Amino acid sequence: MIRCEELVKIYKTADLEVVALQGLDMRVEDGELMAIIGNSGSGKSTLLNMLGGLDKPSAGKLFVDGKDLLAFGEKELVKYKRETVGFVWQNNARNLIPYLTALENVELPILLKGRRRRARAIELLEAVGLGHRLRNKLSELSGGEQQRVAIAIALANEPRLLLADEPTGSLDTKTSDQVLDLFRNLNHTLGITVVIVTHDPLLARKVNRVVQIRDGKTSAEMIRRESYADELARLDAEHLQAERQSHIEYAVLDKAGRLQIPAGYLDAEGFKDSNKVRVELEEGRIILYPQEMTP
Repeated sequence: MIRCEELVKIYKTADLEVVALQGLDMRVEDGELMAIIGNSGSGKSTLLNMLGGLDKPSAGKLFVDGKDLLAFGEKELVKYKRETVGFVWQNNARNLIPYLTALENVELPILLKGRRRRARAIELLEAVGLGHRLRNKLSELSGGEQQRVAIAIALANEPRLLLADEPTGSLDTKTSDQVLDLFRNLNHTLGITVVIVTHDPLLARKVNRVVQIRDGKTSAEMIRRESYADELARLDAEHLQAERQSHIEYAVLDKAGRLQIPAGYLDAEGFKDSNKVRVELEEGRIILYPQEMTP
């Protein structure tokens, strides 16, 4: 569904140049549910804007659903944003029109395709658990309910890819869990590819794969050991809390052979005060030694 190769994004002003992405590589499979995590300024929101057709890379390759986004003209880009991708923002003001009802908000994007918008909008609101709130204005809905309306809007034109930028950032823990469970359900029932950007590492327990971005590049991937449903069933049967990490973490080796070592590892004795390491190949393993140590 998504293929990024050596993506670079540079923002320029009169006297300042900021490199947001520095040769990022990433693949997302069709029908996958995954998350992108990273600290503020790591480049994750920049990447999401590119996937949504809201921004263009300065260099590199970007393909979504077999389409080369860098080759798009303005008309093709508008068509892509209408038909291929749906977007859910953290700030509901970007998703919703406050003086309309939930039903009217969802009907609006369907107008672009000239469909029977009322039936489709009702179907979507029922799918996100708001069939009983069709006529309510946004001021009468909770934060979680407003985010569900936003998800229904993002699904209105049957996109192949759903992007969510910090969708639980302004919600409490219980409501966040409900919204994330909704993403899982939509991914399972509709087969839609879902990419969630967040700064919350705890989100990893809800998704199958997590890509970590650091300094504008993919630095690590966490891949689930067992399906979330299987884990819940096992824990329920055992009446236990999780005793092991739900994911295995892998560092990412890019095409040039560069590797980002997890920051905590470099705090170990011998690695703190030097930017050089000794690299040895031993019995099929690559071992790093601090500069002053010898094997």
